[in-house]
Amino acid sequence: MSSFLTKTIERARAADKHIVLPEGSDARTWEAARQALDAKIARITVLASPAEVPTNLDCSGINVINPANADFKDDLAESLYQLRQAKGMTHEQADELIADPLYFGTMMVKKGYADGAVAGAVNATSAVLRAALQILKTAPGTKLVSSYFIMDVPDCEYGADGVFLYADCGLVENPDADALSEIAIASAASFEALVGQQAQVAMLSYSTYGSAKSELTEKVVEATRLAREKAPDLALDGELQLDAAIVRAIGESKAPDSAVAGKANVLIFPDLNSGNIAYKLTERLAKAEAYGPITQGIAAPVNDLSRGCSAEDIVGVIAITAVQAADN
Repeated sequence: MSSFLTKTIERARAADKHIVLPEGSDARTWEAARQALDAKIARITVLASPAEVPTNLDCSGINVINPANADFKDDLAESLYQLRQAKGMTHEQADELIADPLYFGTMMVKKGYADGAVAGAVNATSAVLRAALQILKTAPGTKLVSSYFIMDVPDCEYGADGVFLYADCGLVENPDADALSEIAIASAASFEALVGQQAQVAMLSYSTYGSAKSELTEKVVEATRLAREKAPDLALDGELQLDAAIVRAIGESKAPDSAVAGKANVLIFPDLNSGNIAYKLTERLAKAEAYGPITQGIAAPVNDLSRGCSAEDIVGVIAITAVQAADN
């Protein structure tokens, strides 16, 4: 187990939070619930019908709730109606929607029945985040909800001993310069909260310091300017190519006056295409652990998973979610 995950699990244990897993239809959810409970990472509730509870796994200690007949289903449905009636939702629609485990689990977080939720092994990111944004809304002072991955690369000399934050790899498709600056600032805070080291933020491009000029590079240049204006104390630079951002010798050659080049640990990608490709490439070729997409900017922690995740990946996101809940 990596030092990052070890430390995160220790913090999660100390937090003693309650995490709900809405996807009881998937075997990985149950395996992760068992592992998380055995490791004392969090108290766990799985949302499942009786037919979905596995018979080949010890489920003792895992709290199981069937959304179809839960004691507090009506309370959650009424609260959902109150939240969404201005958008045209009826009582009947709220009753129907609360039967969806994603909405049931997210409303559990809203009402304080759980501290956080983790889903996405079965459901698409859009479905997970739709429920979160409709119910939990954005955190105070937040202009933009975005997501990131924590990438833990084994035997890696770069970043924070092989640990990086990649953003945005799962949510904001084509951010403009202002949105990109917001993603960078939020990601730096997320990195420092989770990893405990100073964020060194690289605004990535195919150009370093004007080596190429186009509409694409100018967006990153402007995003860098805006981020510096909004957060002048943040260690942030751009536009930087990836090698200049993380390899010290190349950073010194291509951007000798940069305080970030060669030591970046927070990598901000110019769009979802590049970010998503990069995290999957790092995960597969470098055999990195990829935890996420982790959301930032939502009022309470509801985190997404890649549908290709393993049970161990889910355990890692449960731990991160518990730590977020403790800091919330």
